[in-house]
Amino acid sequence: MQELNRRLASFVKKNKVRGKGALALVLVLTRRAATRKIPLDPEDFLTEQGGQVAGVSKSAVQGILKDHGISRVLAEEAGRTSRGSTGRMRAYVDFLNHLGAQDLLNFSEIEVWWVDRVREFFASQPFRLKLDPSKSIRHSVHELLDAAFKRQREGAGVMVAGAVMQHLVGAKLELMLPSIAIDQRGFSVADSPGNWKGDFLVHDTVIHVTTAPSEALLRKCEENLDQNLRPVIITTESGAGGAGALARNANLADRIDIFEIEQFVAANVYEISEFAHAKRPVTLTELVDKYNRIINGCESDPSLRISIGS
Repeated sequence: MQELNRRLASFVKKNKVRGKGALALVLVLTRRAATRKIPLDPEDFLTEQGGQVAGVSKSAVQGILKDHGISRVLAEEAGRTSRGSTGRMRAYVDFLNHLGAQDLLNFSEIEVWWVDRVREFFASQPFRLKLDPSKSIRHSVHELLDAAFKRQREGAGVMVAGAVMQHLVGAKLELMLPSIAIDQRGFSVADSPGNWKGDFLVHDTVIHVTTAPSEALLRKCEENLDQNLRPVIITTESGAGGAGALARNANLADRIDIFEIEQFVAANVYEISEFAHAKRPVTLTELVDKYNRIINGCESDPSLRISIGS
């Protein structure tokens, strides 16, 4: 397996298999080659006209990814192969034949290896906040967080959604309170146990940002209250209901404020923009700029950054 991985990595480097189109191509070729006898004939993987690689389509690629628990679309234009694609196909078929001749050909392991490269590709892409004037700001924030949760489910290796939520709240606080120094920390630092009051402390208000409120968090809120601090929980829509139930069970429901993050961010964007249509995109851009500066300063993973698009 180690030698197979080394050969695959060498093939990637030599043939520049980096983009989504190239990954889509080798995924489909691997699945198709697994049903054929070795040695493989590259002509069998061309269309009848001979100018394109056969079988490479969005549905074919997504079908393979679905088998590995991935729902994100790799390449909308996966079926558009080119002369470069046919050349890469011939190189890959030759590579597979060499593996077969050396008794290193294991299509199941090869497919898993390529799927891992797809996961790495997805994880390397910044999140996207869409500025669609026909949609609400809350909807735009919802789509952003939904993408973070999807990346987390697909195995990025870290609590992606929690990090995005924490730093989005941190950016919003900086935007809303320009005269106050907001202590920004890395997600793993802020989320670690220890002598911490919360994710953010502004005057006497302690802000806790979480995807999943817990009894431990409520105990921390109770400690905040004992220290004459005002705890605020910012969480997801479903988390808000859970936090409310936990607060009631702890007899703290009338002493803790609980906000759903999409509404928390959207409301302040409206306020900072003075409810003016022309100012909202500017405010959102400023919010994202502050968020990205926090990511650059506090996190080692640049894929947590956000890009803005329509």
